Amino acid sequence: MSGRVLVGVKRVIDYAVKIRVKPDHSGVVTDGVKHSMNPFCEIAVEEAVKLKEKKLMKEVVVVSCGPQQSQETIRTALAMGADRGIHVEVSGKDYETLGPLQVSKILAALAKKEDAQLIILGKQAIDDDCNQTGQMTAALLDWPQGTFASEVSLEKDGIKVVREIDGGLETIKISTPAVLTADLRLNTPRYATLPNIMKAKKKKIANVKPADLGVDLTSRLEVLRVDEPPQRQAGMKVETVDDLVSKLKDAGKV
Repeated sequence: MSGRVLVGVKRVIDYAVKIRVKPDHSGVVTDGVKHSMNPFCEIAVEEAVKLKEKKLMKEVVVVSCGPQQSQETIRTALAMGADRGIHVEVSGKDYETLGPLQVSKILAALAKKEDAQLIILGKQAIDDDCNQTGQMTAALLDWPQGTFASEVSLEKDGIKVVREIDGGLETIKISTPAVLTADLRLNTPRYATLPNIMKAKKKKIANVKPADLGVDLTSRLEVLRVDEPPQRQAGMKVETVDDLVSKLKDAGKV
């Protein structure tokens, strides 16, 4: 199989940053905060680039939806080995309410436009933890899906996917075109070398708007309030089992 693979990459607050909730509880503070590519998206890019290196895919196209800064995330993917990028410009209120359904509609439209044979996404983003975009994209396109992939093998008559499930591992075989979502153990993303970072600056990034793709970004969800998780209460040490039972009874736990 040789075709085009579409990879979604998301710009998120860096995993090492301590998240702060806005004073009005409308969301989290993003201004002046370090952002980077979602770690699961990095794994998706690495897998796509590997498929191209094995001559199983002819082109890797990365897509990111968001404001102008999203181009930095695309450049990172290009430095990792992707061929070109597509920046879907979403800003302001539309960006604040952008969710998996809207992104799925964009990816589905681009898959048709680019005649993609494969879509690879991270299984989830570390900011909203939705784990929905891959599944929704597959549903909109009516394509088979291989989610939580820890191993992917392209064969003549389809794709063999080893999935991580609660009970262990599940091996499935799906036909193409298809949607895959990358789990943590699928691969280890490469670091972009300085020469490749310089080459990435010359690679093409196309700018499109959701309206160009016929996608309506109207959200059906409303965030009512965002709160920090409650602080963990201090524990205590007890000397004997009887003391433990007594404390539990006093707290109404037993």
